[in-house]
Amino acid sequence: MTADPHTPMRADARRNRDQILTAAKVVFQAQGPDVPMEEIARSAGVGVGTLYRRFPDRDSLIRAVAQDSFSRVLGELRAVAREEPTAWDTITRLLAHSRELRVTTQLGLLSERAHAIVTRDPEIRGVRDEIMGLLDDLVTAAQREGSLRADIGAGDLGVLLSLLVRHYPVAEAEMADMMLHRATALILDGLRAPGTPLPGRRLLPRDLG
Repeated sequence: MTADPHTPMRADARRNRDQILTAAKVVFQAQGPDVPMEEIARSAGVGVGTLYRRFPDRDSLIRAVAQDSFSRVLGELRAVAREEPTAWDTITRLLAHSRELRVTTQLGLLSERAHAIVTRDPEIRGVRDEIMGLLDDLVTAAQREGSLRADIGAGDLGVLLSLLVRHYPVAEAEMADMMLHRATALILDGLRAPGTPLPGRRLLPRDLG
């Protein structure tokens, strides 16, 4: 028997659910969404039965992780836009420091199964479209400031982020962080106006599917 998603959860049930989602994000990033469910339960510190009561199958867990991460990205994007003085500063902070943005981008790259869930679920698509709309507004604002090159679209940011989150087999976490920070710095430098002309055209959100 699984939990009714419309029934309010007790505090302990909510805590278990949050622990499972947090653990699943970490495990998915490290090993992909096809990792055994038992490993996710162990990482979350709950029994396998508890995991299956909240998420009856792998697809429901992947969907919940995506919904949670996309919702957090949307909230983070709005907060960062309010806090930062310019659109360029907002873009820089998101690309360089947003863990949730990396989770959502990486999830759709890790497996065809996860990609299908992320792109087909109407609730996830609605939040994703809202995020891409806000990124599109940020790109336009940064270009008006003169800080972002004029031949870049929000779709280009999505492609660049997908390149940043690809996993490289590095044993030391410190080395992996340094690689990521260096690659991010290079990408941000390449995004600055005016920049060398790019081939093709600006990529828009609809180009990403």
